[in-house]
Amino acid sequence: MLGKLPEDYFGVLRGPLESGRQSPGGLGGVLVIYVILQALMLFLEHFVGGYSVYPNKDIIFRFHFGISCIIAFLSVIYMIPAVYMNSQKFQYFLGIIASQNLFGFSFLIMAFLALGADITPNINSLVRLTFLTLGVGVLIFFSTYIRFYILLQKGEFCKGSKRDIQRSKLETKSYLPIVIIGSTGLVFILQYIMRNFDMAGFDTIVMVTVMIGLFYTMLFVLPEQLVILYCKYRFDSFNYEQNGRLKPLRDQSGNIINEIKDKDINYKALFEEMKDD
Repeated sequence: MLGKLPEDYFGVLRGPLESGRQSPGGLGGVLVIYVILQALMLFLEHFVGGYSVYPNKDIIFRFHFGISCIIAFLSVIYMIPAVYMNSQKFQYFLGIIASQNLFGFSFLIMAFLALGADITPNINSLVRLTFLTLGVGVLIFFSTYIRFYILLQKGEFCKGSKRDIQRSKLETKSYLPIVIIGSTGLVFILQYIMRNFDMAGFDTIVMVTVMIGLFYTMLFVLPEQLVILYCKYRFDSFNYEQNGRLKPLRDQSGNIINEIKDKDINYKALFEEMKDD
């Protein structure tokens, strides 16, 4: 579906790459932090799991531990400049997997283990809550992806588009339906927890809600991460030279786009738009 869209339709998505936040060197530093934090989360999972009644908790922990160790091993390798500069695409893919595993699934597992450790045994309610949470997560992911795809087709992520000029303002509005879905899902989950479990304290409810919220946040950003990964495989301009400089963006004819000139045009367009208002 995205294969029919030209390179300049993805221009705005180069922002994190142009700023250096998602450069190979930047991602190498993030992977260092990932290994440390993931080890801490696995320790907490093991500790809380010892008190939890969540079904099949040992199998879940062993599976998650194995996957996390593989990601950590690859992360150590892709911290090395000589490795990640020659394999930028896989490093970015690894960064997606690592971030989703740490801030998404690790916190989700911790939320369920914490519930299982702080309630009267109610296995059926825990299982139903798990499916409810995952169902809302699937809804958030697909609604975000569909929204993203529609905006791409409309050219909203082209250089010089309104989204490029006023991105933060417009995105706040366009994210509203997805925020409503996520917040509504969290409210239902919170009500479900309070009605079906004998909680030892309100702090557990708050902690579990925050952890599930982090899981939803990661699903919310996943479509953009995947589209940028797609662009890194399809377009040269989403990758870096060996000297660390981002390769230039090209138009439909293959000509390099003069980004300084484009920025001047953007300011002019913004001024005209303000005059019209």
